[in-house]
Amino acid sequence: MAIRFQYNKTSLGELDKQLKMRQKALPTIKSKESALRIEVKKARDTASDYELRLSELLARYDYMSALWGEFDAGLVRIDGVDIAVTKIAGVRVPALRDIRFRQKEYDLFSAPLWFSDGVDLLKEIARLGIEYEVYARKTELLDFARKKTTQKVNLYEKVQIPGYEDAIRKIKRFLEDEENLSKSAQKIVKTKHERSEAL
Repeated sequence: MAIRFQYNKTSLGELDKQLKMRQKALPTIKSKESALRIEVKKARDTASDYELRLSELLARYDYMSALWGEFDAGLVRIDGVDIAVTKIAGVRVPALRDIRFRQKEYDLFSAPLWFSDGVDLLKEIARLGIEYEVYARKTELLDFARKKTTQKVNLYEKVQIPGYEDAIRKIKRFLEDEENLSKSAQKIVKTKHERSEAL
């Protein structure tokens, strides 16, 4: 990214202001990046944990797959999921508050004994699945924000700050050269003036 500037003191002052602003913001952006990196790892680990627990739960009850044919799937339904929005390092992410289930009444005497266990199992599977999805989405959002923050850190560190420093150095050299040339020209004029007076 080429920084546009003019060889004058106004441009020098503006570039200096931009450089200082970026140098001041860089530590904050770096700390945000490291906080996001930690949060992404936590969210990813939690999502993996929920996914593992869900697969273990499904595997544990896999032997009952023949019995699920006689289970009334309408006995339990998800009535609602309450999701709040929280901020982590300035990024809005979902947080699961509550899952509401609607359970239909059934006759305990005519239904098989395992129906109550089946209802509890379905609730647990649904809860783990929803928690996994919330943490997976949280991971996506945090990782996206972390990537953007890393890009900004790299832009500041590797492109803009060195670019502004280089532009400021060029302007200062130009102004110094201009001043030296002006002084030299004044000396030459003074010397010529003194010679013409001496004659």
